[in-house]
Amino acid sequence: MVPTIDAAAIARRDKTALATLRRAVEDDGFLVVENTALSQARVLQVIEAYRAFFRLPEAAKAEVDMARTGSNRGWGASGSEQVDPNANPDYKQVFDCGFELRADDPLRAADLSVYADNLWPEGQPEFRAEIQSYYREAMAVCLQLLQGIAAAIGQPEDYFDAAFDRPMALLRGNFYPARPVWATEKDFGIAAHTDYGCLTLLATDGVEGLEAQTRAGEWIKVKAAPGAFVINFGEMLEMWTQGAVRATPHRVVVTSQERISVPMFFNPRHDTNVAPVGADDVILAGDHLKKRFEETYLHLKDDSAA
Repeated sequence: MVPTIDAAAIARRDKTALATLRRAVEDDGFLVVENTALSQARVLQVIEAYRAFFRLPEAAKAEVDMARTGSNRGWGASGSEQVDPNANPDYKQVFDCGFELRADDPLRAADLSVYADNLWPEGQPEFRAEIQSYYREAMAVCLQLLQGIAAAIGQPEDYFDAAFDRPMALLRGNFYPARPVWATEKDFGIAAHTDYGCLTLLATDGVEGLEAQTRAGEWIKVKAAPGAFVINFGEMLEMWTQGAVRATPHRVVVTSQERISVPMFFNPRHDTNVAPVGADDVILAGDHLKKRFEETYLHLKDDSAA
């Protein structure tokens, strides 16, 4: 059973909410939060913006195809990612955008792929404005939740804050079509994987499909109505907290209904050491994320091999 927690109770550091949160991050790696600053109406608004984009003609989406770039900004066609090497490439479509550096930011000179410029479809200014606005709002919710998690695991609530001044935060729209008739046991909307970064804030349209794996190896359904958010954690946060937070394998098994979800992958700045405190090794967040992206996106796999 995935617990549901009131975000306002976490924000006021309610002892019962923090105890539930601690069990969720340590044992389940998944929870649902309600009553955040993002209303149901706001979530449905952004989901419909993504739905309209995915319904554009293929040629219009191809103008912002991330396969033309050395990064993961823009549209990813069906089959453009393979999160599980033992499964076929995922048949979902995606649209990715990331943190936008200021024009005068010194990091621009470093030309880091994790801070690549975003790609936006021509003639769709409303889409760009909608997604950029939601991006900012979702990051604020993520930081508040991360502060609550720090408090729940016995750290100062600002324990993670300094690492998120230039977050490698990636906002994605996922479009899962109804399960194709040709799909086999190796074909998924997205196959089993753990997220790569820290905290994932997932909005959904309410259609089922998401499953998480328990410690016993059982796959359980994870559901949240629009306006509630599924929260799970990535490999960086598990390493950073020396296992106090669990990165849980999950997948999307698509049904006869199409599904749209909107995850915000909230990751720290590129030069953050996400190795456990006191460890001899240094694990830079940017290096870890770049490596995992190159193992996942087919066009980046090809670039890496070349």
